[in-house]
Order: sequence, then C-alpha cells, then structure tokens
Amino acid sequence: MIEIKDLRKSFGNIEVLKSISFEVRGEIYGLLGPNGSGKTTLMKIVAGILKPTSGKVFVEGIDVEKDPLRVKEVIGFVPETPVLYESLTVSELLNLVGKIRGLKREELEERVANFAKAFEIEEFMDSLIATLSFGNRQKVAIISALLHNPKVLILDEVMNGLDVKSAKILRELLFRFRKEGKSILFSTHIMPFAEMLCDRVGVIYEGKIVAEGKVDELKDFAKVKDLEDVFLKLTRGEDISEILSALI
Repeated sequence: MIEIKDLRKSFGNIEVLKSISFEVRGEIYGLLGPNGSGKTTLMKIVAGILKPTSGKVFVEGIDVEKDPLRVKEVIGFVPETPVLYESLTVSELLNLVGKIRGLKREELEERVANFAKAFEIEEFMDSLIATLSFGNRQKVAIISALLHNPKVLILDEVMNGLDVKSAKILRELLFRFRKEGKSILFSTHIMPFAEMLCDRVGVIYEGKIVAEGKVDELKDFAKVKDLEDVFLKLTRGEDISEILSALI
C-alpha cells in the first residue's frame, strides 16, 4: 500500500510537486504525464531517495521520510535511468543484490536462474554490466527489483528498451503481483500499455494531479474514446493537427 498526502517538493524557487494526494492499494496505478510534470520526482520520494518539502508518504504503513531504509526493504524500484555497478558481471550484481536482500543461497540461485531464463539474458550472466546493451541493462534492473519478491513496486518508464517478449513477461508478472494483493505504481508514455494494464490512472500535469480514476471513467470525463486522447486533452496537447501542419 502507498499513501501520499498533500505532497509538495521544491528545488529552490521552483515548485515541482504541488499538493499531490492519492493512494495505491493492491492495484496497478499508472502515473501519466508529459516530460517535466513531476513523475520521476514523485517516484523518487516514494522510494525514499528524495525528501519532500512537505506532506507525507507512507509505504506499507512506514513513514518514508522517517524510515527510508525500512521502506527500501519492502519495495522494488526501477528508476527511469538505472544505475548499475558497471565493473561487475550480471551474475555478480544479482548475487550481491540477493545477499543484501537476505535471500538464502539456494533460493537466490534458483530465482536468478529463473529470471535470467525468462528475460533471456542467460548468455550474458558472465558479461560485465558495462558491455550490455541498454535493453539488457534494463532487464538486469528489473530482475534486481523483483528478486526479493517485494510487497510494493515502483517502476519509472520500466518498458524502455524491452523487446516484445520481455515486455509481455513483465506485464504478466505485474498481473500476478496484483492478484497477490501487491501495490504497483508505474509511469509510462506508452498509452496502449497503460490502458491495458492499469486499474486506475492519475494524470499529472505541471506538478498537480489533474484527473484520477479508472480508464473508462477518465474517457467519459474527457469525452474522448481512448486514453491517449484523455492524456492530450488534460495536458493541453490536443492540437496535434496544427503542429503537424506547421511542420509539413
């Protein structure tokens, strides 16, 4: 469970998040918004990486600001740009993550092997992280986040660089996690994926949640037929035809 109450974040005189409040309870919640809307800042605060200027965030009942280390024990986090130890091999990195997470050796070996097979990185297990393609780095970041079977997942643009098969496997895993009652907060620019996956969606624009609800509710609210048009209408990006006519 994630509870966000009147969350604000400023960098100097720039207010990035403006009184954000919502909850994620045993569901898949999609956070949608244009670049610069505050998605990544919000997710880093929920993950205990950034401190809020004001407001409260609770993850599984834990106050994120007061006890960020405990929060990190119960979450799996994939940032927009994963930072991995490039001097380690894939195998070394995943084993390090597993040991930090307290997994026993046999369980760790089994989980690493299963994830490596599922995401088709078995041939890269002895390769240095520095030599991997962007897509394979993303797979390693995802496996690192899922390895300890977290109660809460925070996924920032997690589909970036994934091939079709890996994207489908991740999608099915998220459905399984939701069935187990886990809470998933993720951001994406891929509207069809969000429409297919989300129980609820929050549209963030200029640091505020401008609409929230089930996909069909948002379509009715915006009087449009698909989520992409909801997004464009609520973030003032609907004049695409005028933009295109000026370019051609």
